[in-house]
Amino acid sequence: MCCEGSILTLVSITVCARNAENWVHQCLSSLFSQDYRPLEIIAVNDGSTDSTFEKMKIFKEKNETLDVNLTIIDSDAKGLSAGRQIGLGLSKGQWVAITDIDCCPEPNWISSMLSVCEGHPGEDVMAVTGKTVFNEGNTRVSRLRSKEIRRKYIARSRVTTLANGPCSMFRRDALISIGGFNPSWYHAEDMEVSLRLIEKGGTIIYSPEAIVNHVAEDQLSIFLKKRIRDARAHVRIIRKYGLYGGRLPNGTSVKHDFTGDAVRASIFFPLLLLSIIILGIIPQSSQNIGIISAVILTMIVIHPGSRLRILWSISLWFGVSMGIFDFIFGKRGH
Repeated sequence: MCCEGSILTLVSITVCARNAENWVHQCLSSLFSQDYRPLEIIAVNDGSTDSTFEKMKIFKEKNETLDVNLTIIDSDAKGLSAGRQIGLGLSKGQWVAITDIDCCPEPNWISSMLSVCEGHPGEDVMAVTGKTVFNEGNTRVSRLRSKEIRRKYIARSRVTTLANGPCSMFRRDALISIGGFNPSWYHAEDMEVSLRLIEKGGTIIYSPEAIVNHVAEDQLSIFLKKRIRDARAHVRIIRKYGLYGGRLPNGTSVKHDFTGDAVRASIFFPLLLLSIIILGIIPQSSQNIGIISAVILTMIVIHPGSRLRILWSISLWFGVSMGIFDFIFGKRGH
């Protein structure tokens, strides 16, 4: 357990919310239920138009007698990265943890991350990240999302390159030294911060016991909207840090984390489009090419879940195109 002499380290947990009235109570309750003390919680309302802020205040009033200080900030709608920066600026802990309002960390989330924060000899641990577990829900979309995330964590090593937004903790001095969370960043603020810490010589440790439960992502429209956002932001990451990731101080490259399924999904739309084009323009005599294209097209269309993956692929390419426009016009952190 990280400590200063015999004094346990204060940990600050920050969480941002916009129009999240249905999740406020369960998220804050899970943070108050952490088995680690001392703890402070900073909740930032990011310009909500529903009752999110009111529910935050009600929760604070009902839990003021507990041994956790809850600070509530009412902000204009500035975005997640700006909200995280507000929380960082108000934090007093040596470590600053971040999560999302639609998440419920397990009681040992903080203590599990603190148990590994000293790292191995020679490692300058600047962040620790846990495991986000998506509820499978009752739809094909939610099951796909849950499976996708679960598969990524199976292959994750102890030293990783991404401190995921829903389930991570940063050393406050290190985070401040790189400028914290830039309010102009459009999504992927966790990836950009992670790469900056690595470039500074920091190590990010993965703690699989530090589990955060995420609500089911069961609506197709929300799923596709988030994938557009992911791809759009990733254009900024690639432009700044290269196609494969950032670099250590000695020049060694580090690979982007958590992108495997998106890369595979992105292939579906171009493959479908290519098959349709080939079938439409090839001469009748080119039977072999036509048959191959027809087989590919049929497999894509009738394969279980393929239509969802095609929509996923289209959303990724749409997001990439939006990211390119952001770059051209110097918007959203470019």
